Amino acid sequence: MPRKILLAPSILSADFAKMAVELKAVEDSGADWIHVDVMDGHFVPNLTFGPPLIKAFRKHSRLPFDVHLMIENPERWLEAYRDAGADRITFHIEACRHAHRYLSAVREMGLASGITLNPQTPLCSIENVLEECDQVLLMSVNPGFGGQKFIEPLIDKIRQLRIMIDSHGLKTLIQVDGGIGLQNAQRISAAGADILVMGSAFFAAEDKSALVREVHSL
Repeated sequence: MPRKILLAPSILSADFAKMAVELKAVEDSGADWIHVDVMDGHFVPNLTFGPPLIKAFRKHSRLPFDVHLMIENPERWLEAYRDAGADRITFHIEACRHAHRYLSAVREMGLASGITLNPQTPLCSIENVLEECDQVLLMSVNPGFGGQKFIEPLIDKIRQLRIMIDSHGLKTLIQVDGGIGLQNAQRISAAGADILVMGSAFFAAEDKSALVREVHSL
């Protein structure tokens, strides 16, 4: 069966001064999720949204909030982000010692759980926790800032992850984040990605609805 490709615009590239307007534009475009990049200034060299801001954003959108924790000790913050309005939480395998426990905890909260890998992190690091993952997020740039160029060798990593998931008979979704636009979306989805995170390309698009339709048609 053909896979439906989902689009999750990253509000890291939105205009923070008019976030309510930007969130409405995402919803009106027909996009599927809101991708929220949480950075603590330690795990990555940038500082973004905490629970109070996400709780404020939640009032302005009915779309699922896909919260990506780029923070140290993510297990300490799972409940806070659930309470702020997250529907899905992913955290980095590089940031925790007990990923299986924390993935299970996210599911027990009634949320979708996910694990994230930096570009250099091998897929073998997550093979034993795949059954607890509703999604795996592959970073296709070095995390911390928007507007970076897609790292081309990640295409092979997406293919390898697709094979790994299928060989285990799982329904785990593959999400890819970093440097994605219409110029490479076809190759990324063909390699096995289910969800494309777009930041700069989405918010710079004059016709956001047309962009979403093109992604959905892949």
